[in-house]
Amino acid sequence: MEPQLKDSVTDGIATVVIANPAKRNAMSAAMWRALPGVLDRLAADRAVRALVLTGEGDTFCAGADISTLREPGDEQQSLAVRAEEALAAFPKPTLAAVRGFCVGGGSQLAAACDLRFAEEGARFGITPSKLGIVYPSSSTRRLTALVGPSTAKYLLFSGELMDTGRALRTGFVDEVHPAGELDKRVAEFARVLVSRSLLTQAAAKEFADGRADRDAHWSEQARGSGDTAEGVAAFLERRAPRFTYGV
Repeated sequence: MEPQLKDSVTDGIATVVIANPAKRNAMSAAMWRALPGVLDRLAADRAVRALVLTGEGDTFCAGADISTLREPGDEQQSLAVRAEEALAAFPKPTLAAVRGFCVGGGSQLAAACDLRFAEEGARFGITPSKLGIVYPSSSTRRLTALVGPSTAKYLLFSGELMDTGRALRTGFVDEVHPAGELDKRVAEFARVLVSRSLLTQAAAKEFADGRADRDAHWSEQARGSGDTAEGVAAFLERRAPRFTYGV
């Protein structure tokens, strides 16, 4: 099978699958190039309320396909950064569902998601020190914000892999589940995300990511959306809310 990104939308949940099983779902240059376009298309789809990123089979992503990164210069690394930034900027909640190896560019993509759920036995690592590569400053800052300076340095200095226990303790992942239960939990939680107010989620995502100049914008969106009135009415009437922002 040719390396590719597969995507689908079901019940408001977009799923993007990294598919290159012959190389543990390593990202080829073509896949890095394709990801921003896939994300733009899904972001523009009003039916999409949340996105799950995962890998084909029993591995999330083993990083960049080194055989496609032989040319000197910064172009190949910039492809990964552009893909990472597009994922971080996705305007709706994103969740990485991780099993197996999540290494190098795989960890870069996982860190760019809002949340990360993992299966026991998953392994995480960022390995540029094994290749003499300077890890991008934007990716380093994102990793440091996620796990703190000490763990970021541990991962970047050593290239060593960490297990799910350490990943959970350091904040790299949010939940860890036994083998065979990850898909069920991800589907369950994605349905929770879809049921909540996209207005709240979109504003919270911007604020949590450090945006500090949009308070007035989101106040205006809240006044015009009707989500607050619907949420209060649903609470008082003891029924599920029907939020309409972004629909």
